[in-house]
Amino acid sequence: MNENKITILYVDDEQNNLVSFKAVFRIKYKILTAISGEEAIKILMKNTVNIIITDQRMPNMTGVEFLENILTDYPDPIRILLTGYADMNAVVDAVNKGKIFHYLSKPWNEEELDLTITKAYEVYKQRMDEKEMNEKLGLTNEQLEFLLRQKLLS
Repeated sequence: MNENKITILYVDDEQNNLVSFKAVFRIKYKILTAISGEEAIKILMKNTVNIIITDQRMPNMTGVEFLENILTDYPDPIRILLTGYADMNAVVDAVNKGKIFHYLSKPWNEEELDLTITKAYEVYKQRMDEKEMNEKLGLTNEQLEFLLRQKLLS
């Protein structure tokens, strides 16, 4: 079961939030933490991540900016934005630019966050299954086209 755990990258500039998140969820999920968007990008380079949870208000790079920056290189992880402020502009930005799956306010509620992670992973699995099916379909089409060309040439 251990290697099948959902891998979550939690990004927050407050160390105590990283520690709390890991303490609450480490048994159920594989937790990776980063204190900044820059550090999170380094972690993404070395790990396959299913879900990214990021705080919005961070120095140097906001949560939305971080999610926007990684979209091209890491399109697969499902994104969840946390913010302690009722900043609707950030939420709208996040949904539009960072392809956010869900938005939660801080401080997070353990039950609500866990339920959101579960739903996010279902979406992740569905997307990965669709991606795999599309790749298989593409390969089948290539094989059929090859056979058709062979038939037309003979």
